[in-house]
Amino acid sequence: MNEHSLLVNILIYLLSAVIAVPIFKKMGLGSVLGYLAAGTIIGPWGLSLITNIDDILHFSEFGVVLLFFLIGLELEPKRLLEMRHSIIGMGSVQIILTSFFLFIICLWYGLNWSSALIVAMSLSLSSTAITLQILKEKNLLKTDTGHSAFSVLLFQDIAVIPIMAAFPLIGGSQIGESHSLVSAAAEIIAVILLVVIGGHYLTKPIFQIIARTHMRELFIAFTLLLIIAIALLMEKIGLSMALGSFLAGVLLAKSEFRHELEVEIDPFKGLLMGLFFMAIGMSINLSLLIEQPFLIFSLVTILIMVKLGVLFIVARIFSFPKSQYTFFAIILSQGGEFAFVLFALAGNLDILSKQLIELLIVVVALTMAITPLLIWFNEFFIAPRFAQLSSRTESVKLQDIGHPVIIAGFGRFGRVVGRLLHANKIPTTILDHDPDKIDDARKYGYQVYYGDARKSALLNSAGADSAKIMIICVDDPQMVLDIVDMAKKHFPHLTILSRAYDMGHAFELLDRDIKLFQREMLSSAMILGEKTLTELGYGAYEAHHATKIFCDHDRNLFQQLYQTDALEKRISISRQARDELEKVLAGDQEEQSRRNYDGWG
Repeated sequence: MNEHSLLVNILIYLLSAVIAVPIFKKMGLGSVLGYLAAGTIIGPWGLSLITNIDDILHFSEFGVVLLFFLIGLELEPKRLLEMRHSIIGMGSVQIILTSFFLFIICLWYGLNWSSALIVAMSLSLSSTAITLQILKEKNLLKTDTGHSAFSVLLFQDIAVIPIMAAFPLIGGSQIGESHSLVSAAAEIIAVILLVVIGGHYLTKPIFQIIARTHMRELFIAFTLLLIIAIALLMEKIGLSMALGSFLAGVLLAKSEFRHELEVEIDPFKGLLMGLFFMAIGMSINLSLLIEQPFLIFSLVTILIMVKLGVLFIVARIFSFPKSQYTFFAIILSQGGEFAFVLFALAGNLDILSKQLIELLIVVVALTMAITPLLIWFNEFFIAPRFAQLSSRTESVKLQDIGHPVIIAGFGRFGRVVGRLLHANKIPTTILDHDPDKIDDARKYGYQVYYGDARKSALLNSAGADSAKIMIICVDDPQMVLDIVDMAKKHFPHLTILSRAYDMGHAFELLDRDIKLFQREMLSSAMILGEKTLTELGYGAYEAHHATKIFCDHDRNLFQQLYQTDALEKRISISRQARDELEKVLAGDQEEQSRRNYDGWG
């Protein structure tokens, strides 16, 4: 492909997406169906503007890899261990039951047992890309339903490996000796250990070095390098690339760079996922659909109904709330992208015919395209008849367990605030953009994340939507103002408390309607001044009283100066106030002398 045709193709992709996706979003059908429709229209079975589907599909699958990485970032190893029962339990029940029922149906359609078993196992898998994209769009990924759906998908992704290994056995092909299988298993274990150990001990110092350069492009480049390297390494030993990227994400889930990684990778993931959905739309063979409409639609209906039935059983076995049965079943009712890979392998092994594979690809692609429509139908017609959607009830649970306070900046000022909140058992999410400060704070047991709090996406990832208070403690005065402006625009519900660099900086905070602030040196300087007075012979009460007078005077002066814009007038008011303060303190000292009051001691 020459440079000109490449740019023309990019233009076609972007134009079709920009037109189709907003229309479908406006109709309430979601972005996924918009991408699928756009791909169908510009593909070889539509206007034939794009024809190289396989190349596009392989390239865009990296979007699924990035999606798995982002999902892994949200699941710490401890959380993943807690999910092991749902992953193994729900995932295995779903695959076994779905494969069994589909195997019986394939035999009824006249396939031999080996072809029927391969088709059944391939169709038992659901679409990771479609499901997770819809869950993220609807903000359901962190809910109980979202975790359950993800558990099933994760088990399916792991199950692809033994399913692929079983194909030669089912098809009667020659397989290697037992020792080769043992060596392959040993190789897989060795690589996983390498990734786990290397990811734990090597990535953090490298990220710290890159963060100190303050070059965003290097940060992004190393992140992509890490994901691609692990994904290719996993593929090399026969594992799923998506599974490898998920493992990389889990390893970095407790890293201080977690939120920054999520913000930087998300745009790449979004674009590639959109391209992936368009490639799926292009793969729908409309001519085959026209030739055999009854057969194809009957197969699509059978596949969806079998999966819906099995997923209802899974929901019942694992005690889902009844209101969530339908959503959980629909979100996983389609065929998956791994089916394309398995069908291609079966074709290479001469287990399935080319005609059957083409038919099955159309069926799987149509089930993927229908899923957003089924979700829409469920939301507006089915779910309201039984109960409110699970997203409404679970979102409350999610807010209840979220950290109520976000601290931006964890230097000498922010650490004092953090210690006080920690001592009172108030959970906080702490952000800082200085890797040295983060490393130092973590030595004392504080969970601090790397990131620039001026980015709305970062704050959203850190839980600003559900938080109540944000405390801004960063050193740079201008950065404080930038964070305030961004937070008030994107998270107006947050109560903002801020560190003020000096009086002028405090004026700028007041201009932004930030009334809860603390001038960083004022309190400590007054305390030190009070101690100086006692060292000079003042009584304890006398020193404390003088300091209080000064504090009241400073508060009044601050208000006067804030109401005055002209610099010369501010200088004049300050000089006049200083003279008045001297007179007040002198008069107070005379009064204390007349009373002959020696102080507290």
